[in-house]
Amino acid sequence: MPGTVTLIRSTRLSDVAQYAYAATAPAGARPVFLAGACPLNEDGSTAAVGDYAGQAAKAFENMRTALAAAGACLEDVISTRVLVASTRQEDLVSAWDVVRAAFGDHDAPSTLLGVTVLGYADQLVEIEAVAAVVDC
Repeated sequence: MPGTVTLIRSTRLSDVAQYAYAATAPAGARPVFLAGACPLNEDGSTAAVGDYAGQAAKAFENMRTALAAAGACLEDVISTRVLVASTRQEDLVSAWDVVRAAFGDHDAPSTLLGVTVLGYADQLVEIEAVAAVVDC
């Protein structure tokens, strides 16, 4: 059942953030914990080498595939963590803009982090997610 997650906003917190500050799932929801979605092609090669936005798009596509395999969809995502291998804020924003746009109205709580290095050759972006699904 899509849309089981409730996004929570507080008027006592800044509205500058492009995401909800908290989220809940209903009683009985099954948690789905996704490994970090990487910008890997089916053959294991890294997609969009050198391109933060391109890698964010491929990682998001792979995250969506993993969600579907678990019986979940984007509206079931309760939180994300976006890791970007860079010390430059503009690189983080480049990746974030893709992720934020891909989620559309479902602006789940998220953390955006700059990290030193990620696990695969030429990897610049990784997206972790937690979802909640109510099985019918």
